[in-house]
Amino acid sequence: MSLIIGIDVGGSTTKIVGVREEGGKRTLIAPQHVRANDPVTATYGAFGKFTDENNLNISDISRIMMTGVGSSYIKKDLYGLSSKRIEEFDCIGIGGLYLSGLSEALIVSMGTGTALVHARADGTMKYLGGTGVGGGSIVGLSRLMLNAEEIDHIAEFAREGNLDNIDLKIKDMTAPDALGSLSRDLTAANFGNVSDMATKNDIARGIMNMVFETVAMVSLFAARSVGVKNIILTGNVTQLDYCHEKFSELNGMGYGVNYIIPDHSRFATVIGAALGGFTSPLGGGK
Repeated sequence: MSLIIGIDVGGSTTKIVGVREEGGKRTLIAPQHVRANDPVTATYGAFGKFTDENNLNISDISRIMMTGVGSSYIKKDLYGLSSKRIEEFDCIGIGGLYLSGLSEALIVSMGTGTALVHARADGTMKYLGGTGVGGGSIVGLSRLMLNAEEIDHIAEFAREGNLDNIDLKIKDMTAPDALGSLSRDLTAANFGNVSDMATKNDIARGIMNMVFETVAMVSLFAARSVGVKNIILTGNVTQLDYCHEKFSELNGMGYGVNYIIPDHSRFATVIGAALGGFTSPLGGGK
């Protein structure tokens, strides 16, 4: 039996997961996260919490694989265990393929910003670029426009919002008989039709809609550039209800791609880190 721990040390959130391989089959152990501004404190805190809650001893663990912007602050092995850093973009690709069960896809990591990785099961992971639009945009714009910065509160506002009071739609600009195959509800301009009657809820929904539509279009163009149809969405903001709603809506608009949010999507990168500790990261089963 082999047990590898993955740790993704972010700017404010650190994630940890275990992957156990036994009899050729791999299983996940309790993905979880902790919040701390100091990466060293967060790393040791996450490790202590994880091993305690899962009744693990140091001797149970084969090695630790670390990734994320804060992992560079960890200068030595944790508790005498072999601790290795792994490229974050590789982790994004490995984790996305593992969770989706696909052999090739575009993996989209939506964190503070958004990164795009073309991933193949043979281990080829190519970073295609990204955009600064992401979860940080939702929080930052909401702080400026709504005096709100807790993502759960922003999501609550957005739940009751009406985009007709915020966005300019194709239907607002064109006669119905001139649209052809285009959906009348396609966005022509985010925040292009802001009503004097727009509420806090409408603005919150408009912010989220703009971010998710931007990520969707950037991802669409990237997927077309490498000839893939499956786009796997991962990262913290995939937990938002409106994220699921929006990408489900986009799947029905005939773009020729398939947006997928797999189970454990917020933990894809740290799962990829743990899997990177195996000789064949994408070998074995789930």
